[in-house]
Amino acid sequence: MKSEMEQDILKVLVTEEELKARVTEMGAELFEKFKGRNPLFLSVLKGSFVFMADLVRACQVQSEVEFIAVSSYQNSTQSSGTVQITRDLQQDITGRELIIVEDILDSGNTLAFLKDYFMSKGAKSITIVTLLDKPSRRTKAITADYSGFTVPDEFVVGYGLDFAQKYRNVPYIGVLKPEVYSNN
Repeated sequence: MKSEMEQDILKVLVTEEELKARVTEMGAELFEKFKGRNPLFLSVLKGSFVFMADLVRACQVQSEVEFIAVSSYQNSTQSSGTVQITRDLQQDITGRELIIVEDILDSGNTLAFLKDYFMSKGAKSITIVTLLDKPSRRTKAITADYSGFTVPDEFVVGYGLDFAQKYRNVPYIGVLKPEVYSNN
């Protein structure tokens, strides 16, 4: 399939087929853990929306979905370290078992912030699911309960992950050519 974005991708890290297979496995693992418990899948927008849609379909438990939007990058390739909620929860989470679905666990700032925030809002438990884990950049002591792939310290896009709101619709995880983001 042809893409306008292919010329900006240095290399493919995770193929479409590998994504599909791992998300199916993760859905089965979550099914075993949460069957009969009605968890709340909570997507961290915008990056995790593609992953969350596939994960919820792969995990056939009775569940609900919710969304929160946070910002710490502001169109940069580096986290500012300050997390801001730009779209808050639309429902009470008191006593709920949350499954936070995130696209990438990088510095850990966002997930550490959200974990504290959700516990302060009365969540019963929090399970962190991330598509990508980049442990080399971690500055907060936080880990994912379920992780799809460990990736090196390169700027990745695709399958929901973006640079300046672009490349989310690339169907695989690719490394963005440095000249694409260094010109901004």
